[in-house]
Formats: sequence, structure tokens, C-alpha cells
Amino acid sequence: MQTLNGIAPKTQSRDAMRAVETNLGSIIKGKSSDIELILIALASGGHVLLEDAPGTGKTTLAKAIAASMDGIFRRVQFTPDLLPADITGSSFYNPADGSFEFRPGPVFSNVLLADEINRTSPRTQSALLEVMGENQVSTDGRRHPLPEPFFVVATQNPSDYAGTYPLPEAQLDRFMLRVSLGYPDSTAELEMLYAQNTHHPLEDLKPVVTTQQIIEIQNEVKAVRFDRAVGEYVVRLTHATRGDARLRIGLSPRGSLAL
Repeated sequence: MQTLNGIAPKTQSRDAMRAVETNLGSIIKGKSSDIELILIALASGGHVLLEDAPGTGKTTLAKAIAASMDGIFRRVQFTPDLLPADITGSSFYNPADGSFEFRPGPVFSNVLLADEINRTSPRTQSALLEVMGENQVSTDGRRHPLPEPFFVVATQNPSDYAGTYPLPEAQLDRFMLRVSLGYPDSTAELEMLYAQNTHHPLEDLKPVVTTQQIIEIQNEVKAVRFDRAVGEYVVRLTHATRGDARLRIGLSPRGSLAL
């Protein structure tokens, strides 16, 4: 395997990503192409939105990703009564010295599972805008950086399901990929039934990659050089989406960077 500048990728990084892929494939059967897309987003420093019907393995896949790493995993169950501070954290008064201290929320993690993100109001959804765009939380004039790496895996049910709110365009723009797992084929579903006969295989999953390895992989991806003609092609693609009447909104410059 060669990168575009003719330099072979580090074997350790390749083996690490393959180990994660094997881990995920042992949990989610018959979805190797979807798993590959998600790992591309992880290696590129992006975030992923999993959209599908209930029961198709969205949350399980997100848990498997977290279990495959040795980092901090946090889960937020998005509900109609969830507040922005429940996600990002908040300041509280310390009567001992009369000061305000910041109490970090669940976003201060390496893998954040935003479960059923479209079941809360757009106001609460917007709490993730700065988090996903800048890897930080700003409150009371202070900046609180998030741990590295930081990877958001959000799940949502289709918008025509009861009790859902559409994600704002600004929120959708923060996701590098939107992936739909779909239902498994009969062979994969039968294999899943027997695999979970006595206990869930997720319980046996062990970390196969460190957070430091993920950081190194992301840095290697950033270092890949590509010809100017490729960049020009990406720009032509994104500009074509902005003038197409069939699309509600075209790709942003962030979308160009993701491509």
C-alpha cells in the first residue's frame, strides 16, 4: 500500500487500525464497508452520525469503538429535557473560597456517544457546535480544551419517527460522515443470534489501540501530500453542490476540507 507521495504508511498504524476493524467486525456482522468509513473518519479527525431505524446496532457499534480504545468513554442519552450544561459542564459556586469552579461535562472524553441526538431540542443540540468544531468548551470567559483524540459518534432515528427534532444545518456540518447501517442480511443476522446466545460479545471486547496511537495516525493522515489537481477537483465538486437546485444546501468549506 502506498500513499500519494510514494511513502508506505507505518506498519504499526496500519496494524492498529486493522485490529480495531477486526474488533468492530466481531460485534457488527456483515457491515465491513460501513466500519471502514467510520474508521476513515476517526483517522481523519472527523465525527460520525449514524442514522437508521431502532435496533440496527447504532449504539452497539459506538460502544464497540470506545471499547477498542484505552481512552475515556462517555455517553449522553439525548432526551427532551436535556440541557446544554448537562453536555458541556457548568460552573458552580464554591462557598469555601467564594469562587466559581468549572465542573466538566461528559464531552471531556476521547469517545463521546451522543445517543439519539435528534430527540432533544435544537438549543441543546447546539451545545455540541463549539465542541465538535474547536475541541473546546468556553464558559465564563475561560477556554477548556478537550482531551485528544476527541471523537463524536452520534446516533439518530429517521426524522419521520415520532418525538424527533431535525438537526440544524450547522450541526450536520460538523459531521464528516453520515452512515446508515441498514438491516443485516439473513446470514449475518443468523450469525448474530448465535453469537449473543449466552452473552453479548461486547463484554469480551478488549482495547487494541491506545489514544496516543490514534493521535499519531491522525498526524500521519494530515501529513499525506496530494497533487494540486486533486484539490482543484474537490473544489469543483463542492462548488457544483452549491448551485444544484436539487440540494437544499451545498457543501461548506468545511466539507471541502473533509473531502
